[in-house]
Amino acid sequence: MNSRIKIFTRSFDLRLYRYARGLFETLGYPCVRLTDQSADGYFRTILRDTECDIAINIDEDAFLTDPEVLSDLVRKVIEDGYANAGYPDATVISPARSSIVTNPFFNILNLNLIRTRYDRMSIREQNFEDAEPYYPFFIWLASEFKTLYLPCRVHGDGITTVACDTDGRPFCFHSWYARFYSMPSWMVRRIQPTRGNQKERIDTLIKEAYSLRNVPLPSFSPVDKCMFLGNKIIRWTIKVPQRVARWPWKVRRMMARRSR
Repeated sequence: MNSRIKIFTRSFDLRLYRYARGLFETLGYPCVRLTDQSADGYFRTILRDTECDIAINIDEDAFLTDPEVLSDLVRKVIEDGYANAGYPDATVISPARSSIVTNPFFNILNLNLIRTRYDRMSIREQNFEDAEPYYPFFIWLASEFKTLYLPCRVHGDGITTVACDTDGRPFCFHSWYARFYSMPSWMVRRIQPTRGNQKERIDTLIKEAYSLRNVPLPSFSPVDKCMFLGNKIIRWTIKVPQRVARWPWKVRRMMARRSR
């Protein structure tokens, strides 16, 4: 493949990102960490990268267990003319969600193809009050190009999504609930009482992924841990105002759901 490929990750927790990157950087592609990006805005950031033809978009709580399968998927996207490969929201979240929209925990985006018709105004016209911010982009994408919808299954922990290719070969664990990874368990229990043990579960999943790859688990120095703490402070300082700014949209979405 002669295409210029990059791996993009929308990241909040630097420690979690370092764990995830330790498994996908072995592919040899440049890795780009995107911070303080909105749920839809980071796709525009990816599209603006003119040094990239194919973007692998992967969450910081998605842990690559088989890089060969991922490489085969990238090749299939390119050779068969797909603009996007991913997992339908209706499959990985709830049957009530869209079966057209792919959840952005993982995508292979053919940027060369997408740029031939990219029109931000057309995407804005895909306006849905009762939907996630990334819905307009993926609905527009599916209407303009071919999307490769992939199968998945649930991990033994009952939460994690095991991402597979079209032949059913597993290649990635997506843990979900990364937003709770950097929070103390007592704080998580106050926000969502049933989610207080997410860090322990995700750490166990990370160890499993590294074991499957036969790659040593990273060990972090005191300097690394100071960096993690500093990053956490910076990210929260930026995220809180962003969250407050989203409240009007969340209220509209809640009202739209209640009116149905």
